[in-house]
Amino acid sequence: MSAKNQLDLLVHNFQKKRPLRAGSLIITLYGDAIVPRGGSVWLGSLMKLLEPMGISERLVRTSIFRLTKESWVQAGKVGRRSYYSLTGPGLRRFEQAFKQVYTANNEQWIGNWCLVFLSQLENTKRRTIKEELEWMGFGCLAPNVMAHPRLERAEVLPLLQEHEALEDTIVMQTEPLELLTSRALRLQVKESWNLEHLASSYAKFINQFRPLWQELTIENTLTPEESLITRTLLIHEYRKVLLRDPQLPDELLPGDWEGRSARQLCRNLYRLIYESAEQWLDDNLENSSGPLPAPNANFYQRFGGLK
Repeated sequence: MSAKNQLDLLVHNFQKKRPLRAGSLIITLYGDAIVPRGGSVWLGSLMKLLEPMGISERLVRTSIFRLTKESWVQAGKVGRRSYYSLTGPGLRRFEQAFKQVYTANNEQWIGNWCLVFLSQLENTKRRTIKEELEWMGFGCLAPNVMAHPRLERAEVLPLLQEHEALEDTIVMQTEPLELLTSRALRLQVKESWNLEHLASSYAKFINQFRPLWQELTIENTLTPEESLITRTLLIHEYRKVLLRDPQLPDELLPGDWEGRSARQLCRNLYRLIYESAEQWLDDNLENSSGPLPAPNANFYQRFGGLK
C-alpha cells in the first residue's frame, strides 16, 4: 500500500470515530503548528486546514465556541474576521500537555513522590482538581490521594491557586526511598496507572503509523498538504495516549514498555515530514497581520532537534 493510501486510511479511521472530537483536534493544531508561529490564527485558515480531515465549517465554528466557553481560546475581531488565540489558562494547559510530546524526560529518578490530598475539597471542586491533576500525569494512589513520581510540589501550587483550592488541599513531597522499586511499589503503580491499558494504546498507535513510516522511508511522495495532515493526525493520536502517561521512571516500567517504541516512531515520522508541512503553513495560514510568522527557535528543538 502506498504512502498516500496509508494516509487515506488514517483519515478514514479518524472520520469514523464517534463522537468526532474536533475541539481536541483543534487544540492539537494550536500546539503543534500555531503556537510556534505566534499563537493566533484566522478562523477561515482553521477551516481550510481542517476540511481535508472531514471537519465541516459548521463543526469548526461549534468547536471553537465550546473551546471559548471552556477558556481554552479567546477571540479577537478585525473587521468581519475573527482571530483566535489561546487564553492564559489554555496556554498553561497546552504547555503541560505538549511538553511531554516533544521532549523525552531522561532525568534520573531518585525516589521522590509528589502527593496531593483532596479529601477536604467539596465534591464538585474535587472532581475538577482530580481531572486537572490527571492531565498532569498524576495517578490515584488511594481514594482522594493523587501521586506523581517526577513533579515537584511547586509545580502543582499554581493549579490549585487558579481554582481557589490551595487552602483546602494538602500537597506533600516525599523523601527518596532506600528501595525505589519494591514489589509492593511496582504493584501499586500498575494499579494506580493501569499500565496494561496504556501499553495497549501505545501498541495501537504503533500499528496505525508504522506502515506509513515504512512507506515514506522508501519514497516520500506526500504533498505539503498531505504532510501537514499526516503530522496533525500523528501528534493528535500520540498526544491522546501520552495524556494518560505519567512518564513513570524506567525503574517502575516493564522492560518491553511499548511507550519507548511509540516515541521513537513518532519522532522518526515527524522528522520525515515536518519541513513539507511547514511549507503548507507558510502558504496558507493567516493572522490579523497577514501570513503567520516563521516558527520560533523552540520549534526546532522538538524531538531532540529537527535540523
